[in-house]
Amino acid sequence: MRNNNIKYIVLAIALTSQLSNAQQKNTIYKKGWIDFNKNGTMDVYENPKELLEKRVQNLLSQMNLDEKTAQMATLYGYKRVLKDSLPTPQWKNEIWKDGIANIDEHLNGVGLLTKNGRNDVVSKNLIYPFSNHAEAINKTQRWFVEETRLGIPVDFTNEGIHGLNHTKATPLPAPIGIGSTWNKNLVLKAGQIAGREAKALGYTNVYAPILDLARDPRWGRVLETYGEDPFLVAALGTQMVKGIQSQGVASTLKHYAVYSVPKGGRDGNARTDPHVNPRELQEIHLYPFKKVIHDAQPMGVMSSYNDWNGEPISASHYFLTQLLRWEFGFTGYVVSDSEAVEFIHTKHQIATTYQDAVRQVVEAGLNVRTHFTPPDDYILPLRNLVKTGKLAIKTIDNRVAEVLRVKFRLGLFDVPYVKDTKAADQIVGADKNKDFVLEIQKQSLVLLKNEGSLLPLDKSKIQKILITGPLAAEENYMVSRYGPQELKNTSILEGIKEYLGTGVVIDYAKGCNVIDSNFPESELITFPLTSKEQSDIDHAVFLAKQNDIIIVALGEDEKTTGESKSRTSLGLPGRQQQLLEALHATGKPVVLVLINGQPLTINWANKFIPSILEAWFPSQLGGKAIAETLFGDYNPGGKLSVTFPKAVGQIEFNFPYKLGSHASQGKEGPNGFGNTRVNGALYPFGYGLSYTSFGYSDLKVSPSQLNSQSEIKVSVDVSNTGKITGDEVVQLYLSDKYASVVTYDSVLRGFERVTLKPGETKTVHFTLEPSDLMLLDKNMKWMVEPGDFEIKIGSSSEDIKLKQTVTIMP
Repeated sequence: MRNNNIKYIVLAIALTSQLSNAQQKNTIYKKGWIDFNKNGTMDVYENPKELLEKRVQNLLSQMNLDEKTAQMATLYGYKRVLKDSLPTPQWKNEIWKDGIANIDEHLNGVGLLTKNGRNDVVSKNLIYPFSNHAEAINKTQRWFVEETRLGIPVDFTNEGIHGLNHTKATPLPAPIGIGSTWNKNLVLKAGQIAGREAKALGYTNVYAPILDLARDPRWGRVLETYGEDPFLVAALGTQMVKGIQSQGVASTLKHYAVYSVPKGGRDGNARTDPHVNPRELQEIHLYPFKKVIHDAQPMGVMSSYNDWNGEPISASHYFLTQLLRWEFGFTGYVVSDSEAVEFIHTKHQIATTYQDAVRQVVEAGLNVRTHFTPPDDYILPLRNLVKTGKLAIKTIDNRVAEVLRVKFRLGLFDVPYVKDTKAADQIVGADKNKDFVLEIQKQSLVLLKNEGSLLPLDKSKIQKILITGPLAAEENYMVSRYGPQELKNTSILEGIKEYLGTGVVIDYAKGCNVIDSNFPESELITFPLTSKEQSDIDHAVFLAKQNDIIIVALGEDEKTTGESKSRTSLGLPGRQQQLLEALHATGKPVVLVLINGQPLTINWANKFIPSILEAWFPSQLGGKAIAETLFGDYNPGGKLSVTFPKAVGQIEFNFPYKLGSHASQGKEGPNGFGNTRVNGALYPFGYGLSYTSFGYSDLKVSPSQLNSQSEIKVSVDVSNTGKITGDEVVQLYLSDKYASVVTYDSVLRGFERVTLKPGETKTVHFTLEPSDLMLLDKNMKWMVEPGDFEIKIGSSSEDIKLKQTVTIMP
């Protein structure tokens, strides 16, 4: 009996202690403010009415070294690094007991499987339904607010270039497809959806957009860029940032800077040595970052792990401070791309120890280290550097203040939690945005060829169709590591079947695999077909002969292009070319649908296949969008945001390009008569066909003579001269006729996508600002030089319809 009494007493004491702790925690939530440091007084940093800078400096003054350095590292979420899906008592013994800058990808659905391959049901329930995730984020945030000394909230970050990287969120096509829409309003809406879903789920920072340029098509991540042109990428990137941040969520730009042009286009273990001169660096690769930072004020930037001119970006004061903050005006915080800090020591070898690499990146301007290892790996060397006098505490203070400013701007010190967790179930999800998902997918499609107006197909005149090719029934390219997971995707085969119903007989044959057993060596050497490969092609041909038309889906899948998957060739991999030629030889009409992440050198297809539709890497409803386009319910109006070269041997071959650099060989003169190479693009930048036709007229430019700081107003009439409604992307290019330095042949300086009914005319307006006419002079100073500028309006960079010259007065 005595033992039972003792148990009851112990239990009562424990319950009383828990109740006391809970009551103490609840007392920090005051009317209109939160007592983060639990001292019973409203400190300046806790006062929502105080100026932001006063709040930052007040909080900074209360932080010790351990708390400051904790705000300089990322904790990758469950199960990247974090072993717990929710806070545990053990957290009091972890390094984040002093706080943490951000938690990345926490419970977003990536990596759901345990090591033994079984589903982690507990964490899965914290991911979906969406309201459960919002509550899990709140519980995690509550631990940092209530259990750390100063209660500094966490910035919850997540990827977002293909749509928010969360199970069942709203997907987007691959960014190269988004770039092909040339539709600023559509990209703005995409950003709003990603930001709104992030906010509802508890994420406060989205890693998007990517502003890298696809200057070398061999590079594996071409599919994750908006294109090769700095103006187009900047314009679309600005809209994405504005869309995300309009929802009270930060946007973090990737990858700053000169990341996308490693030597030879080599990705993977290379990721270094971009061959870019200082003028090209400023005019091409930095242009999108400078423009987006000025126009949209993003709160985050991710520093890349490459070098430039012998200096690693993430350890460069020039890039991270002088350019980014002093010149571009960036006021957010900089996170490192994975392993960028470590590479200073291991790859670039400009630091003899890892600890010295840590010192270098902090002094350069890096705020937060992000990598797939515990944050201790960075925080402990930071503390040691300060304690041994190798890193000034003032430098730490500056870096931490920049992180805290973003957290205050996000409102985390005023409303650190998701207010209405249940609302997430009504806000988040691909099913809430079906119309948008389908629309942006359709607008990303580019019609490359349509000989004899084979497209659109008339289903009333077709009895049997063969759907073939290794990508006809495949869907792995619809799921991105950087986008939503676990969605029901519609393949091309499924999309066409659903569209046609039972009215048309559909045969299917795979024909071949995406790659052959000798890939990638088969990019260099032609190996004989195996008996299985020959049999598969023969079967597709046998079926083709019995059908009225052939739709073949060829290209790349997620295993053949993407991050760390640069290519040596840009041809159709594996046995796809043999399959295509065999199908063509049947004499049946062939429609080629390209699924790919980078431009492909499809010269044979362009010469012999009557119709080619570029679909890039479509997302969830890609098959439906393609079906509606092939059969005429939708008229494709996308334009290429990258140049298609005819051969790898032409690389670099892109837009914009310097005067004369794309010229053909001479036909006369003392050094003429050269005929040794293939010239010109397969498909130029800005190119794309339609099922209708368009006319351009009445170009007006005012004034025709002006001073260097004046605006130029441009208008042009565009008419649909065909028989069906269609979209045209009106493009404005600018050429500086004579300058003090060699300029680009022309540069893109405006574009608008317009929808026109048959016979309809719309007037499209552009305004050119002085910055649109600027160049870097001999002294590397930005200026508008006097002289003549040719304003060109066209349907692509090579299809110019109208021109007019303006003169900048001396």
